[in-house]
Amino acid sequence: MKIAVLASGNGSNFEALANAVRNGEIPAKIDLLFSDHQDAYVLKRAEKFQIPSESFELKEFENKAAYEYALLNLLKKNQIDLVILAGYMRIVGEKLLQAFPKRIINIHPALLPSFPGLHGIKDAFEAGVAETGVTVHYVDSGVDTGPVIAQEKVIIDKNDTLEILEEKIHAVEHGLYPAVIAKIIKELGHETCAD
Repeated sequence: MKIAVLASGNGSNFEALANAVRNGEIPAKIDLLFSDHQDAYVLKRAEKFQIPSESFELKEFENKAAYEYALLNLLKKNQIDLVILAGYMRIVGEKLLQAFPKRIINIHPALLPSFPGLHGIKDAFEAGVAETGVTVHYVDSGVDTGPVIAQEKVIIDKNDTLEILEEKIHAVEHGLYPAVIAKIIKELGHETCAD
């Protein structure tokens, strides 16, 4: 099974996945890291793990459709089977969704359907809720609306600052995401064997 990770920024979830692959927790290897920001720190993380990486930006293209077409071609050229979003800050378009049905997975730092969008942790913190969490879900054409695969709650203590809550969320993400990806890969492997 060939995996691509798409990321836009720092890449801490990418690193958690790469460590899980290295430790044998994920029964596959990451064949490609793609970033839509050429200065993203995640590219340095990929280099550290000796994972091939590619990067190009939306502004290099005439429109979003041309960008997506280039990304789809890159994934096809690398014969990718599963696409994992790890802080990829773009809405996935129809071209990719059609090419990878139920094969694009995302992690979101809130208990969906609550607090979708870019600022899930901050939105939950500012709403004053007693708990939030992490959701792993399939990607569809909406913003954080795809079918939920797994969720884990995080209690917000009254003394928590936004920074403390962010640390708690990231700690859960770094455990939950690799475990869920490992399970999905095993399930997909069984499906392939049955075909």
